[in-house]
Amino acid sequence: MESSLSPALATIEVKLPDGTLREFPANASPFDVAASISPRLAAASVVAKIKPLHAAPNAAAEAGSEAEATNEAAMYATEDANAERLVDLNTPLTEGVELQLLRENDPESLKVVRHSAAHVMATAVLELFPETKLGHGPATDAGFFYDFYRETPFTPDDLKAIEAKMAEVVARDENFVHEFETREQALAEFKANDDFMKVHFVERFTKPGDTISLYRNGSFVDFCRGPHVPSTGRVKAFKVLSLAGAYWLGDEKNPQLQRVYGTAFFSQKEMDAHFARLEEMAKRDHRLLGKQLDLFSIQEVAGSGLIFWHPKGAIIRKTMEDWMREECIRRGYSLVYTPHVMRRELWKISGHEGHYAKNMYTPMELDDAEYRLKPMNCPGHVLIYKNSPRSYRDLPIRYAELGNVYRYERSGTMHGLLRVRGFTQDDAHIFCMPEQIEEEMAACVEFAQVVLTTFGFQEFQVELSTWDPKDSKNYDGTREQWEFATQKIENVLRLKGIPYKTIPGEGAFYGPKIDIKLVDVLGRLWQLSTVQFDFNLPARFELEYVGEDGERHQPVMVHRALFGSVERFFGVLIEHYAGAFPLWLAPVQIGLVPISERHHEYAEKVKKQLEKHNFRVELDARNEKMNGKIRDFTLQKVPYILVMGDKEAENGTVSIRTRVKGDQGAKLLGEFLNHIQLLVESKSVDL
Repeated sequence: MESSLSPALATIEVKLPDGTLREFPANASPFDVAASISPRLAAASVVAKIKPLHAAPNAAAEAGSEAEATNEAAMYATEDANAERLVDLNTPLTEGVELQLLRENDPESLKVVRHSAAHVMATAVLELFPETKLGHGPATDAGFFYDFYRETPFTPDDLKAIEAKMAEVVARDENFVHEFETREQALAEFKANDDFMKVHFVERFTKPGDTISLYRNGSFVDFCRGPHVPSTGRVKAFKVLSLAGAYWLGDEKNPQLQRVYGTAFFSQKEMDAHFARLEEMAKRDHRLLGKQLDLFSIQEVAGSGLIFWHPKGAIIRKTMEDWMREECIRRGYSLVYTPHVMRRELWKISGHEGHYAKNMYTPMELDDAEYRLKPMNCPGHVLIYKNSPRSYRDLPIRYAELGNVYRYERSGTMHGLLRVRGFTQDDAHIFCMPEQIEEEMAACVEFAQVVLTTFGFQEFQVELSTWDPKDSKNYDGTREQWEFATQKIENVLRLKGIPYKTIPGEGAFYGPKIDIKLVDVLGRLWQLSTVQFDFNLPARFELEYVGEDGERHQPVMVHRALFGSVERFFGVLIEHYAGAFPLWLAPVQIGLVPISERHHEYAEKVKKQLEKHNFRVELDARNEKMNGKIRDFTLQKVPYILVMGDKEAENGTVSIRTRVKGDQGAKLLGEFLNHIQLLVESKSVDL
């Protein structure tokens, strides 16, 4: 009997990650490909990533605007057939594809197992509480959730029962089977079961005549695009975490849903490590440590997102700012200061009124004009540049300012020091000739690396944020200017050998930028330092310099902020060090503990000697036991505690305890001084 497949469809080509092209029968699955390479690879694979070898014309399908703005979009919206996408291992391959098999160590696989865990949860809930109606259940960065409608609220005991039933579903090792139905058939079934949320999803995200995607495991069926792990047995480690309320479609007039949160991992070991990490993160929370160590506060009577720096926090801030100012001066910057409020007309000229107004506070009307609080310092620096005639001999001109700026943040987005409404930006702006731009940007990147390493961060990641030419209305400048600026930044990063990732559409409205994300001690990424190219403000403000040819030319401009903001950088420092700052930053560097009242006189001499060398010292002269004083200094994470009794007073020594190593024995005061001076001068993170 002849094959029903035409010769052209009898086989397909599969391109593997190493570039190898192999032929397989049409409708072979990624699992078949994996098995042909190695049974171990097939067993280890979780999901496949494919992309057509040959682009199909007119493949993109548009999802509705609501789909683009909701979580459901990621689950139900139609994809571009030419795009790289994840598929189940048993998906039939009907055309030539580039294929990558993802295993458990691939980050994308984790979201797939979490999405599958959401289906396992929904299965368990329906088996325990059949009257429940299902919403949607996406994977998230931290785990997954599923929305349920049920008149009776879930209880903590119900959550335990759901987790136990999930274990039964996993033990049954039911296959995740991808099925298809007509839109009309699916709607009829969902309406018959009064699944009003599924009816909404089908009606909203599909069109009449469509074939829709369903996933089945056992008797459970869900409207879903996938992909999923091969079977429920691959959901090996999971936990039901919490319960919250959520209105259907976010409208308080609609029924209230019960959102059950959970998380899942590929192994119990990974999940245990996750919860240990969360526990460590909680210990390092800068808001709790800020209160415990008396560093800062946010006073509701004054307003959300506004920081009050207490004496101990303020001394760390001063140390940070003094270091930054000294470094700026050493690197050829001039320090400037600009007003906190400026006329609204200035922000219209700069473009912020049009591109950034939603992040600015509303105008205030004064005698002569409307004014706005400044959200950034750059227009002020531009005015200083423009105040005097400039020659090519003057360039580059570098202005630096630790300036207070104010940006409107919605109340729900603020978070301690990390997201505030008023902050201090370590802003600098460099005005230079076009031929100087690469050298200046390279110097800024090197400066950023020095900042991060000085404050104890050894790892960072770099992103090059560019414009989206399809959305040009949100950006100033021509295509030629953007391409020129982007090329200059790429040259800098390549010259310095810095790996980077290009992020289209994330550039500033005035030019592309380098974003440097540091990696803290827990492996978390923090966006702090940025270096930005600007061809916009020099044109808007008609900046000029007289060139060597005697003609007038327009300079280009670099924006850079290396702390990003002092507040945010400080918050990250608190969490990175868990409040145990290195000696040079610690608000109290040395705590003095006289054993009894008769040792106070010697302790005072030690204090004066240390303060003479500019160390921050606190003497505990209370009539308390020695161990109690040591405990209090330890709780305040003071780097060094010096204990003084009869022997120390007689020999001119101090008994040293460090925050990390404990009792270190006695040393002559001068010897101790030499040691700690070296630590401060070298900005050491060790004691």
